[in-house]
Amino acid sequence: MNDIKELIKTLHPLERRIIPLLRHTSVFSELVKKSGLKDVEVMRALQWLQSKEVLKIKEDVKEVLRLGKNGMKALERGLPEKAFLTSIKNKAKLLSKIKEETSLTEQEVNACIGLLKSKAAIHIGKGMVISINDNGRKLLERGSLEEKLLKRISEGEIETAKLRDEERFAFENLRKRKDMLKQVLKKEWFIILSDLGKKLVTSNLGSVRSIEKLTPAMLKTGSWRNKEFRGYDINAKVPKVYGGKRHPYAEFVENVRQRIVEMGFKEMWGPIIELEFYNFDALFQPQNHPARTWSATYRIKKPRYGRLPVRKVVEAVRAAHENGANTGSKGWQYKWSEKIASQLMPRAHDTAISPRYLIQKIEVPGKYFSLVRCFRPDVIDATHAVEFNQLGGFVIGDNLNFKHLLGLLKDFVVEMTGAKEIKFFPDYFPFTEPSVQVSAKHPEFGWMELAGAGIFRPELTEPLGIKEPV
Repeated sequence: MNDIKELIKTLHPLERRIIPLLRHTSVFSELVKKSGLKDVEVMRALQWLQSKEVLKIKEDVKEVLRLGKNGMKALERGLPEKAFLTSIKNKAKLLSKIKEETSLTEQEVNACIGLLKSKAAIHIGKGMVISINDNGRKLLERGSLEEKLLKRISEGEIETAKLRDEERFAFENLRKRKDMLKQVLKKEWFIILSDLGKKLVTSNLGSVRSIEKLTPAMLKTGSWRNKEFRGYDINAKVPKVYGGKRHPYAEFVENVRQRIVEMGFKEMWGPIIELEFYNFDALFQPQNHPARTWSATYRIKKPRYGRLPVRKVVEAVRAAHENGANTGSKGWQYKWSEKIASQLMPRAHDTAISPRYLIQKIEVPGKYFSLVRCFRPDVIDATHAVEFNQLGGFVIGDNLNFKHLLGLLKDFVVEMTGAKEIKFFPDYFPFTEPSVQVSAKHPEFGWMELAGAGIFRPELTEPLGIKEPV
């Protein structure tokens, strides 16, 4: 933005407050004082000007010294070694007497002895009688380097790097003492004007007549007409905004769904709140089965009951349960209840969706799947929850048999897991016969159960009007 006039049109009020001050100072802290703005406001204005290539912000980090709690106390009362020397200024004394007169702690007394011996300021005689010598008297008269450094720091913080040789010696002694000095890293920012900035700070910014933003009130009244608005630089650098991302588990579920579709399956959908009829009865699961108790599934309190499907299907399912109907089975030999079948519940497994589709007209041959949320009571921990996603489905077609099922399961496991070793085990489900469990070998965890499957029993398929193997 080399055109000064165009640049001036884009200036924010904060920038307008700061630019004239840059003629006189390039120090950030001074800009804050002179502008009367907050630190964050000044920095924001400088960053905007930097993005417009008006200036550059240079950061300078330096270590400064400040008095600690004990340092302020020493400045007021004097250092412990001064009190020690003052006590023996006129005559030698026993160490115990010095402790009593100075009220110094055992630790402070021991430190004083070591320090004053290193400066050759005292003499220690028999029986711990301590006397001052000429060096000690000179030290009392002129004051110690440590005292002088404390006094200088009290007048204003000092940069560690700018200490003189004798001050550095005193600093090394004081830093060993608890809370005498504080070494603080202090940041300061300096402003370096570009050629464009040098022109801008000497330019006449004019009066602030431009409007910052368009308000609803201005649109309603039309007062925005013939007004000058502040210009915006659409090429200005702004913070990057990163859009939301899928949760890793949600992404995994979508990845699985995509792979199943790529294998030629069509997706099935069903309601989360399901009839027991579809969740259990249509799957030839008896009404006295343990899986239908309150401890294994949830129930809906209100409304408690739903509407069953067409009468023909309901009666066919009833007959299959009570006597096997025309399937060649004896059924479960009990009095089937429509009331129990019409109870509402959160879907307990994905297979509840299958009979809904089998009742409708489906393509034969056809491949169908569902990947849905299910709900079962459980003890919640790192690997268990009352809500989970379950994958299931079926394949329907003439002349399908158990070998076809095993081949399909093998292809599925390889596609989804990349497993090299797969095993099949006999299993039991109320609605399939024969039934099978498929496991795959994990390179670290060993054999893991992945899925259960089987061929739907005639007591399930025939009441729903299906003659082909499923």
